[in-house]
Amino acid sequence: QVKLVESGGGLVQAGGSLRLSCAASGLTFRWYSMVWFRQAPGKEREFVASIGWSGANTYYADSVKGRFTISRDNAKNTVYLQMNSLKPEDTAVYYCAAINAPWRATTWSSNDVTYWGTGTLVTVSS
Repeated sequence: QVKLVESGGGLVQAGGSLRLSCAASGLTFRWYSMVWFRQAPGKEREFVASIGWSGANTYYADSVKGRFTISRDNAKNTVYLQMNSLKPEDTAVYYCAAINAPWRATTWSSNDVTYWGTGTLVTVSS
């Protein structure tokens, strides 16, 4: 049974930082491109960042470029999202996703996702 479990969400003031983690089990982690999505209240789920199997390739949404950093540790079956300079508009439920496809430098769609995590809430106060 595949599980993706996010952690690290919470309440932070604007300008602050959070580090999200996503621990994967039940799959061969290094075979998957890993992606973070987010969904703000009343909005559609949107792509945030992706990383290839080796960790060498990453891609970001324009809205988070320069503030967020995605990384992975294949030995721990874990992907991370370091979020700095947080803004109120970053408030959302953040979802980890595994995609059984070669990484590409593009915005992934929810339709591309093989497995979803359950999400972790990030709230940024102004």
